[in-house]
Order: sequence, then C-alpha cells, then structure tokens
Amino acid sequence: MPQQFNQIKLFAGSASADLAQNIAIANGTPLGDLTISKFSDGEIQPSFNESIRGCDIFLIQSTFAPSDNLMELLLMIDAAKRASAHYIIAVIPYFGLARQDRKDKPRVSIGSRLVANMLTAAGAHRVMTMDLHAAQIQGFFDIPVDHLDASVIFVPYIKSLNLPHLTIASPDMGGTSRARTFAKSLNVEVVICDKTRKRANEIESMNIIGEVEGLDIVLVDDIIDTAGTLTKAAKLIMDKGARSVRAVCTHAVLSGKAYENIENSVLEELIVCDTIPLKRESSKIKVLSVAELFSKAIANVNEHGSISDLFKVY
Repeated sequence: MPQQFNQIKLFAGSASADLAQNIAIANGTPLGDLTISKFSDGEIQPSFNESIRGCDIFLIQSTFAPSDNLMELLLMIDAAKRASAHYIIAVIPYFGLARQDRKDKPRVSIGSRLVANMLTAAGAHRVMTMDLHAAQIQGFFDIPVDHLDASVIFVPYIKSLNLPHLTIASPDMGGTSRARTFAKSLNVEVVICDKTRKRANEIESMNIIGEVEGLDIVLVDDIIDTAGTLTKAAKLIMDKGARSVRAVCTHAVLSGKAYENIENSVLEELIVCDTIPLKRESSKIKVLSVAELFSKAIANVNEHGSISDLFKVY
C-alpha cells in the first residue's frame, strides 16, 4: 500500500510575501488564504481564511527588523495551532537575532536562544532556515531544524564567472569554516581577513592572512549589514595587488549607509540571496533566488525524504 502524506499548505507572512509566492510556484502549491490585520496602534492579528485542520502547515517568514516580523510569525504559529493544524513548520529564510548566539561580554542577552524558545512555545514543530550566523544555533532548539546551505546556489554562479585565478576569502576569522566549504567545492585556496572591532559595526584594524596578488578574490559571508567589513576588506585586498574582488553574502540586511558603501567600493559585484527583500536596486548587487531550494526542502519534509541530498553542489 502506497505511503499516505498529509496535505500541505503554504502561507506567507508579510515580510516574505514575494519569496513565499516564488516558493509556492516552484512547489506547484498555491499560497493559502491568510489575512494579517493590524489595529490602529499597530497590534498584529493573523487569521487563516480556510480550514487547516489536519494539514502540514509551512509558514514562510523571515524575521529581520523590525521585531514585528518575528511577532507576526509567532502569532501565525499560535493561530495554526489553535486551528488544529497537524504539523507546523516555521520556514525562516533569514533567522533574525542570530548574531546574538553567545555571551561575548558580561550581562548581555543570547537573543537567538530566546527566539528558539519563543518559536517552540508558540507551537512550532519544526524550523527550516538557511545559513545561520553560527551552525550551533541549531542546538538551541528542542525541535528538528533543517539548516539549508546557500553554497549550492552560490557555487554554480561563481563557476559560471570563469575567473582565471579564483581564490576564496573570509572577511573575518569567524567565517573561515564557511570560506573553506566554498573553496573545497571550487577546488581553490583560501585567504583570511583578520579584523579587530572597536564595537558592533565599527572596525579598528584589519590584516590579510595569505597572498592575493594577481588573484580574483571572492569574499564569502553569511550576513552583510552596513557593508563596512566587506568594503574595507575589498579595498585592502585590491591594495595588496588582487586582479578583482567580489563578494557573496546570503542575507542582505543592508542597513545604515550600506548601499552607499557598496556603490562607492572597489567591489565588482555583490551577490546575495532573496531571503531579505532589497530596499532598493543597485547596479552592483545581483540577487539569486532561494525559492527552488526551499521548495525542494518543503517537498522532502512532507514526503519524509532526505534534506542532506539538497547540500550537493554541482
């Protein structure tokens, strides 16, 4: 007797409406009917306009600032639980507060652990996300976490550039593991930018470990926020004699003067994913979609298939 799978329904939060629509198209499943209402004071109230009883529900919402996006997702989960959904999966392409993953000084919060607790308390049975700031954040959850890897999207694009002297670079010591993953897939070397910070978003000094002269450098990172680190690293790399420098970053937070920093930098291009919608277009920014990858992951979860098969780079 063939295995029976529960009916799946996909719903979009307001922060990820376009991405969710593209995921639904790739999945061949129309988005469900969900209304996000707001009271005059900004209070949020989601409402499912169709029955979800006994269904596997995928709620698609990135939790970048403002915090209303996180609150909206929590309320969507709660509403789904109270509507008797069978299985609730929070699909969070960009997991906000992930940079607060440890106590790096006294008397600070561990925001990513708090968010993990909140998602579980709201009623999520599973979380699907991409390129967490630190992979060990998965350990903050007592429910399954599907952690997708954007390298399967970026590596084929980098290969398509046919750069003759390609080398991967990490903009800081913390990204070394990520850079080595890219380098292994591309069979190239790695260089590292060693930076010292004065405070968040402000760099005191930076040095390069490794040779870059005459090379085509691709900087790799998970998040680009103010673009201060990347643009400073790119300038230092070019000053050291590199032929060209590009950057790939999964999550385009792009706050403050990020767009100006990028457009005035020596970067030939910045390649990002659509886990966060761009605030505006830029001639230097290219967006690659994660919709197909998330669609495959959703199908595999529903059909009890392997998620690790999606990590293969071609």
